[in-house]
Amino acid sequence: MEYCLFTEPHLGATYDDQLAYAQLAEELGFDGFFRSDHYLTGMGDGLPGPTDAWTTLAGLARETSRIRLGTLVSSATFRMPGILAVQVAQVDAMSGGRVELGLGAGWFAGEHAAYGIPFPQKRFDLLEEQLEVVTGLWQTPLGETFSFEGAHYSLTDSPALPKPVQSPVPVIVGGGGPRRTPELAARFATEYNLGFPTDDEIRTRIGNLHAACERVGRDPATVKLSVAMSTFAGADDAAVAARAARIGKTLADVRDGVNIVGGPEEIAEHMARYAAFGIRRVYLQVLDLQDLPHVEFLGAEVLPALRQGGDA
Repeated sequence: MEYCLFTEPHLGATYDDQLAYAQLAEELGFDGFFRSDHYLTGMGDGLPGPTDAWTTLAGLARETSRIRLGTLVSSATFRMPGILAVQVAQVDAMSGGRVELGLGAGWFAGEHAAYGIPFPQKRFDLLEEQLEVVTGLWQTPLGETFSFEGAHYSLTDSPALPKPVQSPVPVIVGGGGPRRTPELAARFATEYNLGFPTDDEIRTRIGNLHAACERVGRDPATVKLSVAMSTFAGADDAAVAARAARIGKTLADVRDGVNIVGGPEEIAEHMARYAAFGIRRVYLQVLDLQDLPHVEFLGAEVLPALRQGGDA
C-alpha cells in the first residue's frame, strides 16, 4: 500500500506552508504529496489567498528529492491541454520523474466567476478531449508531430515537445459517476481514484470500473485503485477532538465511520479494509496546513505501524 498526504491549500496556505509539509512528509517516509487545484475557498477567509497548483509543484520539485508530487485533481477548465502537457512535462523533468497528473472536469462555479475562468456546461466533453490531447502529445514519438481536431480543441502539427522524463506520466482520473468517469479512467488513466467513499460505494465504483474496462477491452488489473479520505489522527480522542476543532468540527463530526480517525491501531484496521478491496494507494487528506504535528504523528507513529502490518 502507498500512503500519500493530500492537502487543500486554497483553504489557507502559503507556498512555505506547503513546502514544510512536503519536506516533512518526505523525511518521514510518505510516498507522495498531492494537492488540490482550486482558486477559491469554500470555508473561512482563505488567507493569504490561493497558490497555483503547478507553479507550487514546480517549486516543490526542486526542493524535494524522493516523494511523488501531483494534483488531485486539476480542473480541465483551468488550462489549455497543450499548455498543460508542457507544464506537467517540465515539472516532471524538474523533479527527476516524480510527477503525476490528476485531471478532472471541474465543478466549482464560484471560483470560475471569481477569477474570470469560463465554466462551460458540458465539462466532461472538455475533459475527454484534454485527456486525448495531453496523453497524445506525450506519446508522440520524437521527430513526429501531433494533430487533433475536436469539438473544443484543435492542434495542427504540434512538435509534441517537451517530453516528460516518465513514459508514461501517471494519469489519475477519479469520481463517483457510474459510467462516464470510469470509462475515461479505463481509456486513459494509470490510476482510478474512488473519491471519498463509504465501503458500499467502494464496491459499486470498482464494479463500474470493471464494467468500463470490459467495454474498452482493458484488463482492470492494470488500473491502480486509490481512495482519498479526510484524516484526523491522534493518540486519543482528546487529541483527535482538538485537531477537528482547528477546522471547525467536533469529534462526532469526524467519527462518522467513513473518515480515517484515531491512533495507529485503529487506522491500521481501516487500511486493512481498503486493502481487502484491492486498493493500493490511500491519500490521507489533511486540512490544516499549519498543523505540522499532525504530519509528525502520522509519519512517526501511524506510518511505521502500517508498514509493519505488511505494507511495502
